[in-house]
Amino acid sequence: MIVVGVDIGSTTAKAVVLNESATIWSAIIPSGNSPPSAGKEVFALAVKNSQHTMEEVSYVIATGYGRVSAEFANKTVTEISCHGRGANYLNPATRTIIDIGGQDSKAISLDEHGKVIDFMINDKCASGTGRFLETAAELVLRVKLQDLGTLSAKATDTPNISSACTVFAQTEMVSLLATGVPVENLVAGLHRAVAARVSSMVKRIGIKPTVMMTGGVAKNSGVIAAFRKELNIDVVVPTNMDPQLVGALGAALIAQEMAKNGGTGRV
Repeated sequence: MIVVGVDIGSTTAKAVVLNESATIWSAIIPSGNSPPSAGKEVFALAVKNSQHTMEEVSYVIATGYGRVSAEFANKTVTEISCHGRGANYLNPATRTIIDIGGQDSKAISLDEHGKVIDFMINDKCASGTGRFLETAAELVLRVKLQDLGTLSAKATDTPNISSACTVFAQTEMVSLLATGVPVENLVAGLHRAVAARVSSMVKRIGIKPTVMMTGGVAKNSGVIAAFRKELNIDVVVPTNMDPQLVGALGAALIAQEMAKNGGTGRV
């Protein structure tokens, strides 16, 4: 039995193919300006990577920002539930998830079965999101997004970027650059600002170890270090899977359960 989980985010579309032997295949592509097209494309690419055919797919769950556009899916499930299921599968000790997406950030609390017991989401302000980091890197600091972690490790100081507003925060960084603050120090300050904003949500739902960070921003070692300092607790990143795929994996696991149970299952 082949099932697929498709996570259509604002920045990337991800898909995970899962078989009964727990073999996993995947694909990640940019969402571009058409999430519906990206969902179809990443779905087909992941199935192709698995060397199976569309006709062999038994069940599809769509999640993420663009899930409502996934007419190819049997059912849609919130990304909160999918991240919970995926994180629990990768590390059953996970009790808290920090997920930073392109346009929102989430703090999720889980029980020992991977069921969501509480969550908070920030989708009203770009500050504390992947888009905020991307814009600051490319438009203000003039560095590549993938270089932020390496740069922050070279910082000798961490300036305070106090504004919670993206536009004002960027203005702060421009002013600090003009006074001669090194780029690597500004990157460290940027990471601390993101960690501080998102950590406030994590603290409100209650921090319980193990804390796992998912999403593309989890690839940024500087952000991970900032969260560890802000929360005074270890924050782990999946080592057996790209952290961007955790939501799609959770969707595939839910799809597998529903395929076995005639369209019903734990969400």
